[in-house]
Amino acid sequence: MLKFGFMLLLVIPLCLKQKFWWLVQSLFYLMAFMFMFTSSVTSVPMNLGYLFGCDILSYGLILLSIWICALMITASESTYRHKYFEQMFLFMVVMLLLMLYCTFSSMSLFFFYLFFEGSLIPTLFLILGWGYQPERLQAGIYLLFYTLLASLPLLIGLFSVYGFYGTLYLGFLKNTNFINVMFYLSMILAFLVKMPMFLVHLWLPKAHVEAPVSGSMILAGVLLKLGGYGLVRVFSMLTVMGLELNFIWIGISLVGGFLVSLVCLRQMDLKALIAYSSVVHMGMALGGLMTMTNWGISSTYTLMLAHGLCSSGLFALANISYERLGSRSLLVNKGLMNFMPSMAMWWFLLSSSNMAAPPSLNLMGEIGLLNSLVMWSSISMVMLMLISFFSAAYTLYLYSYSQHGSIYSGIYSCSMGFTREYLMLMLHWFPLNMLVLHGDMCILWL
Repeated sequence: MLKFGFMLLLVIPLCLKQKFWWLVQSLFYLMAFMFMFTSSVTSVPMNLGYLFGCDILSYGLILLSIWICALMITASESTYRHKYFEQMFLFMVVMLLLMLYCTFSSMSLFFFYLFFEGSLIPTLFLILGWGYQPERLQAGIYLLFYTLLASLPLLIGLFSVYGFYGTLYLGFLKNTNFINVMFYLSMILAFLVKMPMFLVHLWLPKAHVEAPVSGSMILAGVLLKLGGYGLVRVFSMLTVMGLELNFIWIGISLVGGFLVSLVCLRQMDLKALIAYSSVVHMGMALGGLMTMTNWGISSTYTLMLAHGLCSSGLFALANISYERLGSRSLLVNKGLMNFMPSMAMWWFLLSSSNMAAPPSLNLMGEIGLLNSLVMWSSISMVMLMLISFFSAAYTLYLYSYSQHGSIYSGIYSCSMGFTREYLMLMLHWFPLNMLVLHGDMCILWL
């Protein structure tokens, strides 16, 4: 596992050279391609070292991280074009990927915690340095304090595990069971905020709206998945407590998913709408994970991968419109089918994936989550029906409002996308819909 870490470290000097933007991007794609062949597709950790190892859970999420980081650089071409501290930008992206790579491949819970927190810093710099409005300072502080405050109990919880067992190595903590409510809360709170669960989700729309396209892509694509990944890892220690208390989080997630769907229906900002839809999807994933069934945990993993690609693609699309029109408001971004006819297809493809239409990976994840939640309690069916209906409703609202209707009178032209943009959207959509053909890897990994 260290070889990819070293590869990332050796990319850092290239970031700081003039005109090496496209080389760094190509190296990221190459790295994703190389990582695909490390074949860690079992639930047993492979490529083990002292600190790092990789089972299928890590494998999928590391691959997603490298892929989204490469696509971030492709999407942020305007930073390069305007010469807006582009070397520093590349440095931040590489550092962020390094942190994420170490987080997902850590075999020790303490190192996981360290890199989990470390990934906040480059994200914060991306939002503060390349964001849009002055409110980005407030958004950055929201992000920092929500996440840090919730993570401190996790650190104390990890120290108490170490005091009790003398190790934080994941393999040794598989069948341990702690039955202390405070310990249970301290271990999962950080991940609930990171997911984010309804009630502690307020930092997410703020951060998304103020972040540059790269910040939004990595935030929706990978950083929200840290919460799900952490929960899967710590629940092997909390089985007994989980069976007793998980109903609370499932209830909050399902009711919250429905309420946030209603919030989505009245958003005027493209980015805010996509950000709130992330909360709905992650609410479903969290509910499925908390049932602690094979179906639930496997489908959560599937939906995390699917949502990472889908949400990132939608943010990239929103940015393409923003670069042309200078606004993210749905009042200005309407009738886009007349303005950018060729982008309407990509809007349609990614929106349909967002509402879990076949053949997307989202559908496979959501079917598994529906299964696990209805199996857990048939009453959850009511909320699931509402969530499914309204998620289709707000996605259609996003698509039809932005593509149809009379074009905004301030626009007197027609615009085509660049090849770079079509390629970027293709690289989001293609894996999202082709992974279904290898669905056994996503669903049957436990």
